[in-house]
Amino acid sequence: MPPELAEAARTLFGERLDLAAAYAEVLATDGVVRGLIGPREAPRIWERHLLNCAAVAERIPEGVSVLDVGSGAGLPGLVLAVARPDLTVTLVEPLARRTSFLIEVVERLGLAKTVRVFRGRAEEAATGSTGVGPFSAEIVTARAVAPLDRLSAWCLPLAVRGGRLLAMKGSSAADEIAEHAEAVAKLGGGEPTVHHCGVGVIEPPATVVEIVRERVVNPPRVKSASKRTRGGRRRGR
Repeated sequence: MPPELAEAARTLFGERLDLAAAYAEVLATDGVVRGLIGPREAPRIWERHLLNCAAVAERIPEGVSVLDVGSGAGLPGLVLAVARPDLTVTLVEPLARRTSFLIEVVERLGLAKTVRVFRGRAEEAATGSTGVGPFSAEIVTARAVAPLDRLSAWCLPLAVRGGRLLAMKGSSAADEIAEHAEAVAKLGGGEPTVHHCGVGVIEPPATVVEIVRERVVNPPRVKSASKRTRGGRRRGR
């Protein structure tokens, strides 16, 4: 850890700092070897990944469930589980090599009691189409995996009514809100708001777009054609 980041790390991880350091070591070694972290990112694990993700915890109430969509190497979901032992975290990731890595890291860090890994897409987690689930949570997190409209379509169905999507974004967050607010509303989300997390602790702060799931919007029903034969006549006539 760079010495200039030590105080921020202690503030964000507290008594779990040693656990965070163990995770950082895994990311900088196995994470790089297995292609989950770019080689150039290894020296910046704390600055660009761990501290940035841990700062989001300030937007999460105590003792709630969290679903992390597109978890990849565990960012931000596994970081939040390290920083906040009161949370129950599910890491949602479709790629086999990434889920294998996540399962190994969860075991290595001793987090199996509070963290589980689901291999599948967000849509599969929401419907239980893989035979596991369906899943839902008070908080759904995602880190810059898609534009806000698509991200909301994937993530809002995983939030309970009144639950929230916390989407980690960059400097374009306000522009994305202006562009996609109407689409978010159609998906049952409230007005997106921008929050800066870790102000006075990390620089720059983490930028988070927060969306409350105000309404449950069901997908349109598809009419069945089973009552008609290929020629268009009803069966039995």
